[in-house]
Amino acid sequence: MKMFNMNKAANISIVLLVSGTTAIIIACAILFVPQVFYASYGIEIGSDANLTNELKSSSGTLLAAGILILAGVFNPRLTFASTATAAALYLSYGLSRLSSMVIDGLPGAELIAATSFELITGLVCVLALLSLRNPETQNLNKGVNHGIQIEQ
Repeated sequence: MKMFNMNKAANISIVLLVSGTTAIIIACAILFVPQVFYASYGIEIGSDANLTNELKSSSGTLLAAGILILAGVFNPRLTFASTATAAALYLSYGLSRLSSMVIDGLPGAELIAATSFELITGLVCVLALLSLRNPETQNLNKGVNHGIQIEQ
């Protein structure tokens, strides 16, 4: 009996759990307490309904992505799509912030830290995605009991 390395499946689940939960928490904070969320970055949005509306509009997409990412932990058939979504989400945020730093100048330390978190999380998700392309882990994509393969 040969068993696929459970550590790899567990690691991918941890990556999806952390990245999905983070996206959901941030989306909910932007949707329900945007003044508090943005104040934590040193951004004062005040009571401008147009600005608040604009800031909240993308949080629905972030929430949906977070739910899809988290779903990959519980449904092995979604693991590949969830991991790809996580990689695209976090790298797009991090790279967009980097381009803003080049074009607009450096933001406060809180946003630089957010950029670092997004880029590191995105790269970890890319590594997880690449490990799913490994023939040894192909069963994660097919929904075979979280990657456990038993040969007789």
